[in-house]
Amino acid sequence: MSDTASLDDSSLDDSPNIDAPAIDAPTTDPVPAPFEVKFASRVDRLPPYMFGRINNSLYQKRRAGDDVIDLGMGNPSDPPDPIVIQKLHDASSDPGNHGYSKSNGIANLRREVAGKYYRKYGVRLDPDSEIISCLGSKEGFSHMCLALMGPGDTAMIPSPYFPVHMYGVILASGNVVALDVADPDKFLRNVAYTCENMMPAPKVLIVNYPHNPSSAVIEPDFFVEVVRLAKKYGFMVIHDFAYADVAFDGYVPPSFLAAAGAKDVGVEFTTMSKGYNMAGWRVGFCAGNADMVRGLGTIKGYYDYGMFQAIQIAAIVALRETEANVEKQSEIYQGRRDVLVNGLRRLGWKVEPPKAGMFVWAEVPEPWRSAMSTMDFAMKLLEEGNVAVSPGSGFGAAGEGFLRMSLVENEHRLRQAVRQISKCLG
Repeated sequence: MSDTASLDDSSLDDSPNIDAPAIDAPTTDPVPAPFEVKFASRVDRLPPYMFGRINNSLYQKRRAGDDVIDLGMGNPSDPPDPIVIQKLHDASSDPGNHGYSKSNGIANLRREVAGKYYRKYGVRLDPDSEIISCLGSKEGFSHMCLALMGPGDTAMIPSPYFPVHMYGVILASGNVVALDVADPDKFLRNVAYTCENMMPAPKVLIVNYPHNPSSAVIEPDFFVEVVRLAKKYGFMVIHDFAYADVAFDGYVPPSFLAAAGAKDVGVEFTTMSKGYNMAGWRVGFCAGNADMVRGLGTIKGYYDYGMFQAIQIAAIVALRETEANVEKQSEIYQGRRDVLVNGLRRLGWKVEPPKAGMFVWAEVPEPWRSAMSTMDFAMKLLEEGNVAVSPGSGFGAAGEGFLRMSLVENEHRLRQAVRQISKCLG
């Protein structure tokens, strides 16, 4: 064969063969890995919700038609004063009250808070720089932790602890040292010891009197020493004064801000949820050190637009005109306290009547205390006695062996609860 012939051979043509079959594209995507939601480390630090088991059982029993007496949550069952409800109705009918509100609260509300502090505690506050309104004290406390705490910072808190006192700090990436709250003098000694032996020294002290859950109380000289220690060791103070308006037998809970120099080192949170029966309204306040108040305002400015203005206007009326009703509400809680404490004592329980607050802190009786955990005992009362309580372990290890029982049910229902507990325990 000639060279020319070999060059003309079609077998050497490198053009594409249009008659060849096409390569089929894949008809399905590879099986993907399950989508994963990755939470921030601050969320991973939170334990399972301690009361979830009880709340779920309570919900299921009520769905089934069981009449459960709920002494678990401190959720007031009495209504606000009618004039406050009427003012909310009137104010909400004004179109001018439906826009965004300032996050620090309207001026007249802050002035009323200042007026109450002066009348009740002799404390003078600048409503413009030393008071800020909050969406309940719990929101304000949590955002104050964000303003003050960060990685490596430590707060000293009371033990047993109300959960937000622990986890508000943790969510702000801080660390916690829990100190026994039962003996006020020992608590203060432990504060000093912690400051002297911990490096870096704690940045914040959180106090809560009247205390939730234990109902422990203190006298005014306690806060004098807190201020002295704060100035000596350089820590800031946050006082959760949620139960300022609920006290018994002539006891008057002291305000932290009434101690000389308190405004130099800290703030105090108050709320209208308890004494004014406005829990769902979410009206709280932070008062005290102007720099700390400003820091909270900075955080709130990024997070919220403040509470509904009609609620703030109604809250002014409540502060201005219903103080007598707040005192009557304490008398109602005192009557309920006596019914529950006396009833439990007749069953052989060791119970001290609280001087303030909305709870009875009751030691689990033997043989149950030795035979089962506080959580299991609380579940027994719920499942077999139709009485819901808060197990002390939900407030930290120091609460094990105790129950927190709220005073939100009326006296008739509390007597019934005692009867059901007695029947449940045989």
